[in-house]
Amino acid sequence: MKIRTERSTLLFNIVGYIVISILSLLCLLPFWLIVSGSFSSEAEIVRDGFKIFPSEFTISAYQSVFSNPQQIFKAYAVSISLTAVGTFVGLFLISMAGYVLSRKDFKYRNSLSFFIYFTTLFSGGLIPWYILIVKYLDWKDSYLALLIPMMVSAWNIILMKNFMKSIPESIVESAKIDGAGEFTIYSRLVLPLSTPGLATIGLFLGLAYWNDWFSANIFITTEAKYPLQFLLYKILASAAVLKTSVAANLSADFKPPTESLKMAVAIVVTGPIIFLYPFLQRYFVKGLTIGAVKG
Repeated sequence: MKIRTERSTLLFNIVGYIVISILSLLCLLPFWLIVSGSFSSEAEIVRDGFKIFPSEFTISAYQSVFSNPQQIFKAYAVSISLTAVGTFVGLFLISMAGYVLSRKDFKYRNSLSFFIYFTTLFSGGLIPWYILIVKYLDWKDSYLALLIPMMVSAWNIILMKNFMKSIPESIVESAKIDGAGEFTIYSRLVLPLSTPGLATIGLFLGLAYWNDWFSANIFITTEAKYPLQFLLYKILASAAVLKTSVAANLSADFKPPTESLKMAVAIVVTGPIIFLYPFLQRYFVKGLTIGAVKG
């Protein structure tokens, strides 16, 4: 039997779809301007600013980015490896910590939860962190300096703990009655039920590793070990220096692609994350709201 929709409800749905479509297009407009700017000539951007469609189509900015393809692909491999390993191991450690702190039968869960929360209020600062990494841990020019510090954070542990508290206690109790151990309960019952929370924190970790360039700027000295973000940062810095040198010593007719290069770099960096996000979106919203509300 076909249910008849009231005219007011139908009108409301139409207006809602129109408004959402307009807002979606407005949200996509800045990204499209970045794409358009990356294919625009430097002279056009300086003269007319950014346009929805470039008048002078060129790929000179991407030619500058990929002037050394092997170096770019090597940096891609470094960033992808760091992101994959850091996210996987970080999720494993964070989920175990969240599981332990969410258990009501754990005697010291409140004390440890306060200790973890307390670390979010204060920071030792950049200099003690640098001394610890370089002098005591001897991670200078090592991938460990990029991998370990961001692997576990207090915020992610608290988020995972609050999410796992939403899992009914009866599931754990019934598994214990059947003779399951703690790790069996964690791996076979709690983790499958925590998919939204894992996806949310996994996205946080993945974005943090993927966008990190500052750690490489401080600790990595070998060019072959540069992650993608820091390598592109160096390319932008070199282009800025080249623009200054051109303005001072060379012909004014030649304009190195600095503005369009910035847009091309943004596309190269954000491309993989943009393709990954739609697969995690449905888990992301649910995991974030449940983990933030449950206390």
